[in-house]
Amino acid sequence: MDRDNSSENKQMARRLLHLAAEAGLDIGGGRLRQTSSRFCLGVEHGDYNGTDLFGVGTDRYIWMAYKPNGKDRFRFFSGNFPNDGIIEFSHGKIPEPRSSGIAETWGRFAYGTDFILGREGYKLRNGLDAVIYGNIPGGGMSRSASLTLNLILSITDTNGIALEDPFRTAEWARAVEYDYIGSPCGILDQIMILFARRGMGTHFSPAAKSIRHIPLGDRAPDFRFAGLDTGTERPGLEKSTYKIRRAECERFVSILKDGGFGIESLADIKDRELFEDIRIRYGHLYPDLYSRLRYIFHAQQRFDKMIRAWTEGDIPTVGRIFREDGIGLRDDYRISGPELETMCDIARTVPGVYGERMLGGGDKGVSGALVAADDFSALRDAVDQAYPRSHPEYKSRYAVHAFNMVDGIRLYEGHLG
Repeated sequence: MDRDNSSENKQMARRLLHLAAEAGLDIGGGRLRQTSSRFCLGVEHGDYNGTDLFGVGTDRYIWMAYKPNGKDRFRFFSGNFPNDGIIEFSHGKIPEPRSSGIAETWGRFAYGTDFILGREGYKLRNGLDAVIYGNIPGGGMSRSASLTLNLILSITDTNGIALEDPFRTAEWARAVEYDYIGSPCGILDQIMILFARRGMGTHFSPAAKSIRHIPLGDRAPDFRFAGLDTGTERPGLEKSTYKIRRAECERFVSILKDGGFGIESLADIKDRELFEDIRIRYGHLYPDLYSRLRYIFHAQQRFDKMIRAWTEGDIPTVGRIFREDGIGLRDDYRISGPELETMCDIARTVPGVYGERMLGGGDKGVSGALVAADDFSALRDAVDQAYPRSHPEYKSRYAVHAFNMVDGIRLYEGHLG
Protein backbone atom coordinates (compact mmCIF):
# COMPACT_ATOMS: atom_id res chain seq x y z
CA MET A 1 0.00 0.00 0.00
CA ASP A 2 1.45 3.36 -1.01
CA ARG A 3 0.90 6.87 0.25
CA ASP A 4 1.88 8.54 -2.97
CA ASN A 5 2.18 12.31 -3.12
CA SER A 6 2.55 12.77 -6.87
CA SER A 7 0.61 15.68 -8.28
CA GLU A 8 -0.80 13.49 -11.05
CA ASN A 9 -2.47 11.11 -8.62
CA LYS A 10 -3.70 13.92 -6.40
CA GLN A 11 -5.24 15.63 -9.42
CA MET A 12 -6.80 12.36 -10.55
CA ALA A 13 -8.23 11.77 -7.08
CA ARG A 14 -9.91 15.18 -7.22
CA ARG A 15 -11.25 14.42 -10.68
CA LEU A 16 -12.66 11.07 -9.58
CA LEU A 17 -14.27 12.60 -6.50
CA HIS A 18 -15.91 15.21 -8.74
CA LEU A 19 -17.15 12.51 -11.13
CA ALA A 20 -18.49 10.48 -8.21
CA ALA A 21 -20.42 13.48 -6.88
CA GLU A 22 -21.96 14.08 -10.30
CA ALA A 23 -22.95 10.41 -10.58
CA GLY A 24 -24.30 10.23 -7.03
CA LEU A 25 -21.71 7.70 -5.81
CA ASP A 26 -19.81 7.77 -2.53
CA ILE A 27 -16.08 7.02 -2.76
CA GLY A 28 -14.89 9.41 -0.04
CA GLY A 29 -12.20 7.81 2.13
CA GLY A 30 -11.87 4.88 -0.26
CA ARG A 31 -8.88 3.50 -2.15
CA LEU A 32 -7.30 4.49 -5.43
CA ARG A 33 -5.84 1.80 -7.68
CA GLN A 34 -3.69 2.58 -10.70
CA THR A 35 -3.02 0.03 -13.46
CA SER A 36 -0.56 0.78 -16.25
CA SER A 37 -0.44 0.37 -19.99
CA ARG A 38 2.22 -1.76 -21.66
CA PHE A 39 4.78 -1.48 -24.46
CA CYS A 40 5.61 -4.85 -26.04
CA LEU A 41 9.16 -5.17 -27.37
CA GLY A 42 8.73 -8.76 -28.52
CA VAL A 43 7.15 -10.94 -29.67
CA GLU A 44 4.04 -9.05 -30.76
CA HIS A 45 1.33 -11.66 -31.49
CA GLY A 46 3.63 -14.24 -29.97
CA ASP A 47 1.49 -15.08 -26.96
CA TYR A 48 -1.14 -17.15 -28.74
CA ASN A 49 1.64 -18.69 -30.84
CA GLY A 50 3.57 -19.86 -27.76
CA THR A 51 6.65 -17.63 -27.92
CA ASP A 52 8.50 -15.93 -25.08
CA LEU A 53 7.43 -12.33 -24.43
CA PHE A 54 9.27 -9.17 -23.40
CA GLY A 55 7.98 -5.70 -22.59
CA VAL A 56 7.60 -2.92 -20.06
CA GLY A 57 4.86 -1.15 -18.15
CA THR A 58 4.30 2.45 -19.26
CA ASP A 59 2.92 5.53 -17.56
CA ARG A 60 -0.51 5.86 -19.08
CA TYR A 61 -3.07 4.43 -16.73
CA ILE A 62 -6.52 3.31 -15.71
CA TRP A 63 -7.42 4.78 -12.29
CA MET A 64 -10.22 3.36 -10.16
CA ALA A 65 -11.40 4.97 -6.92
CA TYR A 66 -13.63 2.63 -4.94
CA LYS A 67 -15.22 2.05 -1.55
CA PRO A 68 -17.48 -0.67 -0.10
CA ASN A 69 -21.09 0.52 -0.13
CA GLY A 70 -22.51 -1.83 2.52
CA LYS A 71 -24.86 -3.43 0.00
CA ASP A 72 -24.77 -6.37 -2.37
CA ARG A 73 -24.76 -4.00 -5.37
CA PHE A 74 -21.82 -3.14 -7.61
CA ARG A 75 -22.02 0.37 -9.03
CA PHE A 76 -19.47 1.67 -11.55
CA PHE A 77 -19.23 4.95 -13.41
CA SER A 78 -16.67 5.69 -16.16
CA GLY A 79 -15.54 9.23 -16.83
CA ASN A 80 -14.48 8.08 -20.29
CA PHE A 81 -17.95 6.78 -21.15
CA PRO A 82 -20.36 9.02 -19.22
CA ASN A 83 -23.24 8.29 -21.60
CA ASP A 84 -23.30 4.70 -20.37
CA GLY A 85 -24.40 6.01 -16.98
CA ILE A 86 -23.94 3.87 -13.86
CA ILE A 87 -23.27 0.19 -14.51
CA GLU A 88 -25.15 -1.48 -11.65
CA PHE A 89 -25.74 -5.14 -10.83
CA SER A 90 -25.81 -7.74 -8.07
CA HIS A 91 -23.48 -10.71 -8.09
CA GLY A 92 -24.57 -13.25 -10.71
CA LYS A 93 -27.36 -11.08 -12.08
CA ILE A 94 -25.66 -10.00 -15.28
CA PRO A 95 -26.20 -10.42 -19.04
CA GLU A 96 -25.31 -13.73 -20.63
CA PRO A 97 -21.75 -14.11 -21.98
CA ARG A 98 -21.21 -12.82 -25.54
CA SER A 99 -24.77 -11.52 -25.69
CA SER A 100 -25.81 -8.62 -27.92
CA GLY A 101 -26.73 -6.55 -24.89
CA ILE A 102 -23.11 -6.10 -23.81
CA ALA A 103 -21.45 -5.45 -27.17
CA GLU A 104 -21.55 -1.66 -27.10
CA THR A 105 -20.97 -0.85 -23.43
CA TRP A 106 -17.74 -0.69 -21.44
CA GLY A 107 -19.75 -2.35 -18.66
CA ARG A 108 -19.10 -5.71 -20.32
CA PHE A 109 -15.74 -5.74 -18.51
CA ALA A 110 -17.40 -5.28 -15.10
CA TYR A 111 -20.03 -7.90 -15.90
CA GLY A 112 -17.31 -10.23 -17.14
CA THR A 113 -15.29 -9.85 -13.97
CA ASP A 114 -18.32 -10.83 -11.91
CA PHE A 115 -18.96 -13.78 -14.24
CA ILE A 116 -15.41 -15.16 -14.08
CA LEU A 117 -15.05 -14.77 -10.31
CA GLY A 118 -18.41 -16.45 -9.86
CA ARG A 119 -17.37 -19.27 -12.17
CA GLU A 120 -14.26 -19.72 -10.02
CA GLY A 121 -16.48 -20.29 -7.01
CA TYR A 122 -16.31 -16.92 -5.26
CA LYS A 123 -19.46 -15.44 -3.68
CA LEU A 124 -19.21 -11.68 -3.98
CA ARG A 125 -21.35 -10.41 -1.12
CA ASN A 126 -19.73 -7.01 -0.60
CA GLY A 127 -20.68 -4.44 -3.20
CA LEU A 128 -18.81 -1.24 -3.95
CA ASP A 129 -19.15 2.19 -5.51
CA ALA A 130 -16.40 2.96 -8.02
CA VAL A 131 -15.42 5.66 -10.47
CA ILE A 132 -12.99 4.98 -13.32
CA TYR A 133 -10.95 7.14 -15.64
CA GLY A 134 -8.12 6.33 -18.07
CA ASN A 135 -5.65 8.10 -20.33
CA ILE A 136 -4.20 5.11 -22.22
CA PRO A 137 -4.03 5.80 -25.98
CA GLY A 138 -6.47 3.78 -28.02
CA GLY A 139 -5.58 0.47 -29.63
CA GLY A 140 -2.21 -1.16 -28.95
CA MET A 141 -1.32 -0.39 -25.33
CA SER A 142 -3.81 -2.63 -23.56
CA ARG A 143 -6.60 -0.47 -22.18
CA SER A 144 -8.87 -3.49 -21.82
CA ALA A 145 -6.33 -5.60 -19.92
CA SER A 146 -5.49 -2.69 -17.63
CA LEU A 147 -9.18 -2.09 -16.87
CA THR A 148 -9.93 -5.78 -16.31
CA LEU A 149 -7.01 -6.26 -13.93
CA ASN A 150 -8.10 -3.18 -11.99
CA LEU A 151 -11.64 -4.54 -11.72
CA ILE A 152 -10.48 -7.97 -10.54
CA LEU A 153 -8.07 -6.56 -7.96
CA SER A 154 -10.56 -4.01 -6.62
CA ILE A 155 -13.55 -6.36 -6.39
CA THR A 156 -11.53 -9.12 -4.72
CA ASP A 157 -10.01 -6.57 -2.31
CA THR A 158 -13.49 -5.37 -1.31
CA ASN A 159 -14.58 -8.97 -0.73
CA GLY A 160 -11.51 -10.01 1.26
CA ILE A 161 -10.31 -12.48 -1.36
CA ALA A 162 -6.56 -13.09 -1.22
CA LEU A 163 -4.95 -13.48 -4.64
CA GLU A 164 -1.85 -15.56 -4.04
CA ASP A 165 -1.09 -16.68 -7.60
CA PRO A 166 -0.52 -13.77 -10.01
CA PHE A 167 -0.55 -16.08 -13.02
CA ARG A 168 -4.04 -17.15 -12.06
CA THR A 169 -5.06 -13.50 -11.79
CA ALA A 170 -3.71 -12.88 -15.31
CA GLU A 171 -5.61 -15.92 -16.58
CA TRP A 172 -8.84 -14.62 -15.02
CA ALA A 173 -8.32 -11.24 -16.71
CA ARG A 174 -7.83 -12.97 -20.03
CA ALA A 175 -10.93 -15.11 -19.42
CA VAL A 176 -13.06 -11.99 -18.91
CA GLU A 177 -12.24 -10.97 -22.46
CA TYR A 178 -12.02 -14.42 -24.07
CA ASP A 179 -14.85 -16.30 -22.39
CA TYR A 180 -17.32 -13.57 -21.44
CA ILE A 181 -16.84 -10.86 -24.06
CA GLY A 182 -15.74 -13.14 -26.88
CA SER A 183 -12.48 -11.34 -27.68
CA PRO A 184 -9.86 -13.92 -28.78
CA CYS A 185 -6.96 -12.30 -26.91
CA GLY A 186 -3.80 -13.96 -25.70
CA ILE A 187 -2.20 -13.31 -22.32
CA LEU A 188 0.60 -10.92 -23.29
CA ASP A 189 -1.18 -7.77 -22.15
CA GLN A 190 -2.23 -9.07 -18.76
CA ILE A 191 1.23 -10.47 -18.00
CA MET A 192 3.07 -7.33 -19.10
CA ILE A 193 0.93 -5.09 -16.88
CA LEU A 194 0.56 -7.30 -13.82
CA PHE A 195 4.28 -8.04 -13.54
CA ALA A 196 5.69 -4.70 -14.75
CA ARG A 197 8.43 -3.13 -12.61
CA ARG A 198 9.86 0.36 -12.81
CA GLY A 199 13.13 0.49 -14.73
CA MET A 200 12.96 -3.16 -15.82
CA GLY A 201 11.79 -5.27 -18.68
CA THR A 202 9.56 -8.28 -18.02
CA HIS A 203 10.53 -11.57 -19.71
CA PHE A 204 7.77 -14.17 -19.64
CA SER A 205 8.47 -17.76 -20.65
CA PRO A 206 5.13 -19.56 -21.17
CA ALA A 207 6.80 -22.98 -21.44
CA ALA A 208 8.30 -22.62 -17.95
CA LYS A 209 5.52 -20.31 -16.72
CA SER A 210 8.22 -18.07 -15.33
CA ILE A 211 8.86 -14.35 -15.01
CA ARG A 212 12.28 -12.73 -15.11
CA HIS A 213 12.75 -9.02 -14.46
CA ILE A 214 15.68 -7.68 -16.46
CA PRO A 215 17.17 -4.29 -15.54
CA LEU A 216 18.09 -2.02 -18.40
CA GLY A 217 21.89 -1.99 -18.84
CA ASP A 218 23.81 0.89 -17.28
CA ARG A 219 25.25 2.15 -20.55
CA ALA A 220 21.84 2.80 -22.10
CA PRO A 221 21.50 6.28 -23.58
CA ASP A 222 18.74 8.58 -22.37
CA PHE A 223 15.78 7.57 -24.53
CA ARG A 224 11.99 7.52 -24.57
CA PHE A 225 9.32 5.07 -25.55
CA ALA A 226 7.03 6.98 -27.89
CA GLY A 227 3.41 6.30 -28.69
CA LEU A 228 2.26 7.49 -32.11
CA ASP A 229 -1.51 7.55 -31.77
CA THR A 230 -3.07 7.58 -35.24
CA GLY A 231 -6.41 8.88 -33.93
CA THR A 232 -8.20 5.90 -35.45
CA GLU A 233 -10.74 3.79 -33.60
CA ARG A 234 -9.85 0.12 -33.52
CA PRO A 235 -12.71 -2.37 -33.20
CA GLY A 236 -12.56 -5.06 -30.56
CA LEU A 237 -10.27 -8.00 -31.32
CA GLU A 238 -13.34 -10.13 -32.03
CA LYS A 239 -14.10 -7.82 -35.00
CA SER A 240 -10.57 -7.33 -36.32
CA THR A 241 -7.83 -8.92 -38.42
CA TYR A 242 -6.39 -10.23 -35.14
CA LYS A 243 -9.09 -12.89 -35.02
CA ILE A 244 -8.31 -13.94 -38.59
CA ARG A 245 -4.55 -14.17 -37.96
CA ARG A 246 -5.03 -16.23 -34.84
CA ALA A 247 -7.29 -18.66 -36.70
CA GLU A 248 -4.76 -18.88 -39.54
CA CYS A 249 -1.95 -19.79 -37.15
CA GLU A 250 -4.07 -22.43 -35.45
CA ARG A 251 -5.03 -23.86 -38.83
CA PHE A 252 -1.40 -24.11 -39.94
CA VAL A 253 -0.44 -25.87 -36.71
CA SER A 254 -3.22 -28.39 -37.37
CA ILE A 255 -2.04 -28.92 -40.97
CA LEU A 256 1.56 -29.46 -39.84
CA LYS A 257 0.52 -31.89 -37.11
CA ASP A 258 -1.50 -33.87 -39.64
CA GLY A 259 1.64 -33.90 -41.78
CA GLY A 260 3.63 -35.60 -39.04
CA PHE A 261 5.31 -32.62 -37.40
CA GLY A 262 5.32 -33.01 -33.62
CA ILE A 263 4.45 -29.44 -32.70
CA GLU A 264 1.82 -27.79 -30.54
CA SER A 265 2.34 -24.18 -31.66
CA LEU A 266 4.25 -22.18 -34.25
CA ALA A 267 6.74 -21.29 -31.50
CA ASP A 268 7.89 -24.93 -31.54
CA ILE A 269 9.47 -24.31 -34.96
CA LYS A 270 12.81 -22.85 -33.87
CA ASP A 271 15.27 -25.04 -35.74
CA ARG A 272 16.23 -23.69 -39.17
CA GLU A 273 16.37 -27.14 -40.75
CA LEU A 274 12.80 -27.81 -39.60
CA PHE A 275 11.71 -24.38 -40.82
CA GLU A 276 13.23 -25.05 -44.26
CA ASP A 277 11.58 -28.46 -44.44
CA ILE A 278 8.20 -26.82 -43.83
CA ARG A 279 8.95 -24.14 -46.42
CA ILE A 280 9.77 -26.73 -49.08
CA ARG A 281 6.78 -28.95 -48.33
CA TYR A 282 4.09 -26.40 -47.53
CA GLY A 283 5.22 -22.92 -48.56
CA HIS A 284 3.79 -23.21 -52.08
CA LEU A 285 0.61 -24.93 -50.91
CA TYR A 286 -0.28 -22.43 -48.18
CA PRO A 287 1.69 -19.26 -48.95
CA ASP A 288 -0.33 -17.04 -46.60
CA LEU A 289 -0.14 -19.46 -43.69
CA TYR A 290 3.56 -20.00 -44.29
CA SER A 291 4.03 -16.22 -44.26
CA ARG A 292 2.59 -16.07 -40.74
CA LEU A 293 5.07 -18.73 -39.65
CA ARG A 294 7.92 -16.83 -41.30
CA TYR A 295 7.28 -13.82 -39.07
CA ILE A 296 7.08 -15.92 -35.89
CA PHE A 297 10.22 -17.88 -36.79
CA HIS A 298 12.39 -14.84 -37.48
CA ALA A 299 10.98 -12.94 -34.49
CA GLN A 300 12.09 -15.81 -32.26
CA GLN A 301 15.54 -15.77 -33.86
CA ARG A 302 15.80 -12.08 -32.95
CA PHE A 303 14.38 -12.41 -29.44
CA ASP A 304 17.50 -13.51 -27.54
CA LYS A 305 19.54 -10.85 -29.32
CA MET A 306 17.09 -8.22 -28.09
CA ILE A 307 17.31 -9.49 -24.50
CA ARG A 308 21.11 -9.37 -24.61
CA ALA A 309 21.07 -5.87 -26.07
CA TRP A 310 18.64 -4.70 -23.36
CA THR A 311 20.83 -6.19 -20.64
CA GLU A 312 23.84 -4.35 -22.07
CA GLY A 313 21.93 -1.08 -22.47
CA ASP A 314 22.42 -1.27 -26.23
CA ILE A 315 19.28 0.61 -27.19
CA PRO A 316 20.31 1.13 -30.84
CA THR A 317 20.31 -2.67 -31.26
CA VAL A 318 17.02 -3.03 -29.36
CA GLY A 319 15.56 -0.41 -31.71
CA ARG A 320 16.91 -2.09 -34.82
CA ILE A 321 15.32 -5.40 -33.82
CA PHE A 322 12.09 -3.59 -32.96
CA ARG A 323 12.11 -2.12 -36.49
CA GLU A 324 12.79 -5.54 -38.05
CA ASP A 325 9.85 -6.96 -36.12
CA GLY A 326 7.69 -4.16 -37.50
CA ILE A 327 8.65 -4.93 -41.08
CA GLY A 328 7.80 -8.59 -40.45
CA LEU A 329 4.45 -7.67 -38.94
CA ARG A 330 3.72 -5.49 -41.95
CA ASP A 331 4.92 -7.79 -44.73
CA ASP A 332 4.67 -11.37 -43.40
CA TYR A 333 2.08 -11.28 -40.65
CA ARG A 334 0.08 -8.55 -42.43
CA ILE A 335 -1.52 -7.28 -39.24
CA SER A 336 -0.76 -3.58 -39.53
CA GLY A 337 -2.77 -0.80 -41.18
CA PRO A 338 -2.19 2.24 -43.41
CA GLU A 339 -2.33 4.84 -40.65
CA LEU A 340 -0.03 2.78 -38.42
CA GLU A 341 2.48 2.44 -41.24
CA THR A 342 2.30 6.13 -42.07
CA MET A 343 3.41 6.83 -38.50
CA CYS A 344 6.25 4.32 -38.89
CA ASP A 345 7.34 5.83 -42.22
CA ILE A 346 7.47 9.29 -40.64
CA ALA A 347 9.38 8.06 -37.59
CA ARG A 348 11.93 6.33 -39.81
CA THR A 349 12.94 9.70 -41.27
CA VAL A 350 13.98 11.12 -37.86
CA PRO A 351 17.70 10.49 -37.18
CA GLY A 352 17.24 10.01 -33.41
CA VAL A 353 14.65 7.22 -33.79
CA TYR A 354 16.21 3.83 -33.08
CA GLY A 355 13.25 1.79 -34.28
CA GLU A 356 9.51 1.83 -34.80
CA ARG A 357 6.56 -0.48 -35.48
CA MET A 358 2.85 -0.93 -34.97
CA LEU A 359 1.69 -1.98 -31.49
CA GLY A 360 -0.98 -4.36 -30.30
CA GLY A 361 -3.79 -6.10 -32.11
CA GLY A 362 -3.34 -4.37 -35.46
CA ASP A 363 -5.46 -2.62 -38.10
CA LYS A 364 -5.78 0.70 -36.23
CA GLY A 365 -4.59 2.40 -33.05
CA VAL A 366 -1.06 3.22 -31.97
CA SER A 367 2.43 2.70 -33.36
CA GLY A 368 5.46 2.77 -31.09
CA ALA A 369 9.02 4.01 -31.34
CA LEU A 370 12.24 4.11 -29.35
CA VAL A 371 13.80 7.56 -29.68
CA ALA A 372 16.75 9.41 -28.17
CA ALA A 373 15.44 11.78 -25.49
CA ASP A 374 16.97 14.82 -27.18
CA ASP A 375 15.22 13.92 -30.43
CA PHE A 376 11.72 13.30 -29.12
CA SER A 377 10.65 16.84 -30.05
CA ALA A 378 12.00 16.28 -33.58
CA LEU A 379 9.86 13.14 -33.85
CA ARG A 380 6.79 15.02 -32.67
CA ASP A 381 7.48 17.87 -35.11
CA ALA A 382 7.90 15.42 -38.00
CA VAL A 383 4.57 13.77 -37.18
CA ASP A 384 2.89 17.19 -36.86
CA GLN A 385 4.11 18.16 -40.32
CA ALA A 386 3.52 14.93 -42.23
CA TYR A 387 0.71 12.90 -40.66
CA PRO A 388 -2.17 15.40 -41.17
CA ARG A 389 -1.18 15.69 -44.85
CA SER A 390 -1.46 11.94 -45.33
CA HIS A 391 -4.57 11.49 -43.19
CA PRO A 392 -6.39 14.82 -42.90
CA GLU A 393 -9.47 13.08 -41.49
CA TYR A 394 -7.50 12.50 -38.25
CA LYS A 395 -5.76 15.87 -38.01
CA SER A 396 -7.60 16.80 -34.80
CA ARG A 397 -7.31 13.36 -33.20
CA TYR A 398 -3.75 12.06 -33.58
CA ALA A 399 -1.15 12.53 -30.82
CA VAL A 400 2.46 11.78 -29.93
CA HIS A 401 3.20 10.62 -26.37
CA ALA A 402 6.41 9.99 -24.42
CA PHE A 403 6.39 7.10 -21.93
CA ASN A 404 8.52 6.02 -18.99
CA MET A 405 8.87 2.54 -17.47
CA VAL A 406 6.71 2.08 -14.36
CA ASP A 407 5.27 -0.47 -11.96
CA GLY A 408 2.19 -2.10 -13.42
CA ILE A 409 -0.03 -2.01 -10.30
CA ARG A 410 -0.13 0.59 -7.52
CA LEU A 411 -2.66 0.94 -4.69
CA TYR A 412 -2.91 4.20 -2.76
CA GLU A 413 -4.47 5.30 0.51
CA GLY A 414 -5.24 8.80 1.66
CA HIS A 415 -6.04 10.51 -1.65
CA LEU A 416 -9.83 10.41 -1.43
CA GLY A 417 -10.39 12.58 1.61
